[in-house]
Amino acid sequence: MRMPWPRARGWAALVVAVGVACGDDGPAAPTAQTPAAALPRVVVVTHTTGFRHSSIDVAERVLPTLARDAFTVDIARTADDSRRLLAPGALAGVEAVAFVNTTGDPGVPDLAAFLAWLAAGHGFVGVHSASDTYHDRPEYLAMLGNEFQTHGDQATVEALIEAPSHPALAHLGARYRVFDEIYRFTHNNRGEVAPLLTLDRYPDDGLDRAGEPGDLPLAWTRAHGQGRVFYTALGHRDELWNDDAFQRHVVGGLRWALGR
Repeated sequence: MRMPWPRARGWAALVVAVGVACGDDGPAAPTAQTPAAALPRVVVVTHTTGFRHSSIDVAERVLPTLARDAFTVDIARTADDSRRLLAPGALAGVEAVAFVNTTGDPGVPDLAAFLAWLAAGHGFVGVHSASDTYHDRPEYLAMLGNEFQTHGDQATVEALIEAPSHPALAHLGARYRVFDEIYRFTHNNRGEVAPLLTLDRYPDDGLDRAGEPGDLPLAWTRAHGQGRVFYTALGHRDELWNDDAFQRHVVGGLRWALGR
């Protein structure tokens, strides 16, 4: 049974300086308050070669609006977009890259150069199936901090807030009750990353050990050289992308990855 989610208020109503780089679309005009040229630039990658989430369409609408006056957004929707926006030369003007529900090969033309760019002091954000990406590239998975293994039925969980002062969590209180597709990973990465959200029991998702006590990662940060990596396993459902608490979770992660 699907839980109803309230539609977002506040954040999603903000209009910002955003450039959407895809097809023939050009950048939007900067706001009067902050010229776009003065804002850090974020490339959001939604190109997939595996399963494609319907929530990608919602995320592409929501994320530029949520940027406020903090950063501008270019979206890589296609393989051509990824080749153009993520080429080593193009990354010179980018402060962070976000893989939003990517699967398979999102089309980074030179992954080694991309990881070196990140290690030099830039930011990376992975959302949901960013961990179901580049399964054949261990260097990417090492950067991310874990790898998707499986999931069961969508379930309601109460996530523990491990770092309550983190900008991706500060609005959530002691626990975060959320209904989504809950990932299980290849291993428990506690001790390898800085946990943000964890579960103290397995989700009631129909898989082995459902409902039993456990220690499962759900969101974390880590360093990659001098770069900042933020990952959240949430973000499968369309409704979640319209939820204020989740929107603030993602944007808080983006701001942290940008060092803001």
